[in-house]
Amino acid sequence: MFAPDRLRLAGRYADLLATEGVVRGLIGPREGARLWERHLLNCAVLGELVPDGAEVCDVGSGAGLPGLVLAIVRPDVHVTLVEPLLRRTTFLQEVVDELDLTGVEVIRARAEALHGDREFDLVTSRAVAPLGRLLSWSMPLVAPTGAMVAMKGASAADEVAAVEKELAQLGCAPPEVLTVGAGVADSPTTAIRVVWAEPARVRLARAQPPSKKSTSRRPRG
Repeated sequence: MFAPDRLRLAGRYADLLATEGVVRGLIGPREGARLWERHLLNCAVLGELVPDGAEVCDVGSGAGLPGLVLAIVRPDVHVTLVEPLLRRTTFLQEVVDELDLTGVEVIRARAEALHGDREFDLVTSRAVAPLGRLLSWSMPLVAPTGAMVAMKGASAADEVAAVEKELAQLGCAPPEVLTVGAGVADSPTTAIRVVWAEPARVRLARAQPPSKKSTSRRPRG
């Protein structure tokens, strides 16, 4: 899973999670003993779903799970970590600098702030929000031929069944509930993968400049 030259980086990241991550409230104090199985390996197996050389966006990255792990296990990809909280982005940037992860960008913002400006081959998330909200945050960032991959637990199928309306409104294809890491990790990872139903229509819609009426926004209270 981790190549020999990347295992050292993963170990150092685990050390930072167990120390600074706990001190800053990014990881629970009881998580230290199970960081590898519950967090690092759980995220690393997601690399099976990442295309070669992909542009990856990790929404609500938190302590860097799964984004930083993917950057470590898959040095061929470029990862953008999107996180709105300063204490978290500070930690993320410190890890990126210490591990010299040149293919990682840290952005302090909500995912919605990137809508219309950036698109990615893969948009990931882990324990961020229910699927309905994730779709509205993530799918506008997904390239026409890309995918959203959300790490979920045992309730994944129930979450999919509950968002039929949102999927139709956004123009998504029926989601796939996938299991990755079987035979590699003791507890395989469950993920929901969502792609566009008609990629060509997504490209066309994004190519059209918005009208003046559509760009006007009411101020938020």
